[in-house]
Amino acid sequence: MEELSYTGLRPSRTGVGHPWVSGERAPDPMESISGKFTVTNKRQCRSRAQRPCPAKTVTTRRQSRSTQGFFERLPAEVFDMVLELLSLMETSVFSMVSKAISSYIVNYISTHTWRNRMILRKFHYSSSKEECILDHYKSLGLLFKRCTLLLPTKDRLKFICSSFSQVPCFMMEGCTASSKCLGFASYGVFLQTLIAGWDELECHRVFNFLCNFTNLPRKMETTVTGKPGALQRLELQIRLFCRNVLLDPWQNGRDTLFWLTCILKPWPMVNQARLLFILYGPLQPNGKIAWHEVGDGVLAQGALWDLAKALLLLHADSKDWTADTILSIIEELTVMPQAWHTENMARLLILCGNSICYSFLASKAINGRLFEIARLIAFLILVCEKDGYCMNWSVKMMQHLSKFFSTAPDKWSFIQSVENMFSEVTMEMYEVVLAANHNEDLDSFQNLCSLLNASAHFHTEMIYTFLKDL
Repeated sequence: MEELSYTGLRPSRTGVGHPWVSGERAPDPMESISGKFTVTNKRQCRSRAQRPCPAKTVTTRRQSRSTQGFFERLPAEVFDMVLELLSLMETSVFSMVSKAISSYIVNYISTHTWRNRMILRKFHYSSSKEECILDHYKSLGLLFKRCTLLLPTKDRLKFICSSFSQVPCFMMEGCTASSKCLGFASYGVFLQTLIAGWDELECHRVFNFLCNFTNLPRKMETTVTGKPGALQRLELQIRLFCRNVLLDPWQNGRDTLFWLTCILKPWPMVNQARLLFILYGPLQPNGKIAWHEVGDGVLAQGALWDLAKALLLLHADSKDWTADTILSIIEELTVMPQAWHTENMARLLILCGNSICYSFLASKAINGRLFEIARLIAFLILVCEKDGYCMNWSVKMMQHLSKFFSTAPDKWSFIQSVENMFSEVTMEMYEVVLAANHNEDLDSFQNLCSLLNASAHFHTEMIYTFLKDL
């Protein structure tokens, strides 16, 4: 019988029979197919992972930093149109977005077109527009502060100087109506906003720059070495510039003290007294400094208040201004350009407070100047009566001063001098009343009545204090 031959059933070369002959499980044809697909899928995933991803079309913030920004890609004309629509406050905030935008805004506000449009040159308005003008220059100060933030102090000041040097009302002796002009006040608000938060070293640089720019020291030297009142216009210009630009804009007393010290310190004591009177002394009704009025007659009640506040400010700074220096300045003040009327002098001392008033009188007591002490005490009592101060204050001042006289005869001489001075001052006022027409000179008569009432109230308080201690 012919042997049947099947190629699929031939034995293997290794001598191992077919799977179903040896008892093993026959392979499933679907498993081989699924295995092929699994290998193919893995290869495709690997090839996809190795392919580069397409570039993103959206620019991230990190990428925009390394490339040109949106506003920087705008044409200059379009960017200028955007800036023209912004307010000063909005432009100042926008200048802090980036260094490039800040630089562009600096160049933008340096143009004549922008300066002519935004830097106001007319300051002779009514008081109703004052607040609006000052707010405008406060916003300008904030803009210049922010857009020049990265510049050195010297370059910032030069840039500001170039921007405002063409405004006549910002220059000393450049305005024809200085007393009614808001130029210096606007400049002061601008400067105060610009340098707020700067340290003292930078503020010293600002002061030196302003001195060089305005030639302020030379102008001061001209006034303090000349006769008081001889250069009235220059004196008033110095007063308005220093008060409105450097001193008055600051709300904090320490800031005002810093600038006042910068102004006064370079000068000798006599000139310091002159400058204080120029800056804070009383004014005449026509706006001029009242040099001679302090000696010729009695000033209004509040005429010396600014001068007293300046002295108190200096007295509070024990580092740069000693008590002896303040007393010496007051001595120089009250004889300039002639001896003051005693009532004006007494009112200044009362406004300066207990410490300065007592120290001033005590220095005279130590030097044995009884006549001056007695006359001052008499007018101190009169001012207390006229201005409504408590008379007990003058009695306590007398008690403190009496301690400087150690012996009983010295104390008796002191009390007698005060009482004799009351009689002398009363006779002086009575003679003035007799010499004048009663209907035309009511002030002299009222002054005499005030002195008599002051004497009565003072002695009543004195006797009460004496009886209370028994």
